[in-house]
Amino acid sequence: MTMDPLVLMTDVEESTEALLREADGWDDGVIAAPSALPGWTTGHVLTHLARNADALTNLLVWARTGVETPAYAGPDARERDIEAGCRRPLAEQLADLRAAHERFADAAAAMPAPAWVFPLPGIGQSAAWVPWARLREVEVHRVDLAREYTPMEWSDAFALRLLREIVASPPRDTPAMVLRPLGLEHPLTIGDRSGPVVGGPTKSLVAWLTGRGDGADLTVSPDGELPQPARWK
Repeated sequence: MTMDPLVLMTDVEESTEALLREADGWDDGVIAAPSALPGWTTGHVLTHLARNADALTNLLVWARTGVETPAYAGPDARERDIEAGCRRPLAEQLADLRAAHERFADAAAAMPAPAWVFPLPGIGQSAAWVPWARLREVEVHRVDLAREYTPMEWSDAFALRLLREIVASPPRDTPAMVLRPLGLEHPLTIGDRSGPVVGGPTKSLVAWLTGRGDGADLTVSPDGELPQPARWK
């Protein structure tokens, strides 16, 4: 998958529009329905996606202007905002998500080339990482909405980049393992090479590692149970 932030913005646009089209046909009762995330309803997920777009917009404004603009107003703001908005009617939620996406897209379009290399304080990434972060949020949470979208609909490029990201920075307490995605010449190692070898399709591997798949079509060597992935957020 390209590292060009403006090219990634095209992917963000397509993924967001696809989600909005899907959700437009839902009925209002879906808002209170459980999502695939423990303790979160569909309304929680949709509200989170809107507020995440605003948070990432703040980071782009910071990179463009140099004026400190944290993603969230404070340590509790993220959870407070999600809880405050999660019970709104579906039409209101979708209008909010579309407006938040448009603010994010406008902020990206306003970025001069030098601003993309601005180092984001406390994140360890430049502003060029932000479009990927947004694409990851939309694509993964489309799965969490527990409707028809599954990890098997992820593009090959998206799945591979997410897999490589997890390997490069695995969640704490992730057990050691060697991953062998089908079609990839070199294995990917988490921890040291003392762990089992887990192989299979890239999408299945990343779905399993992120808690969005059961790994039923994966293989493990030596024979035995699949290791238990650490909780991924």
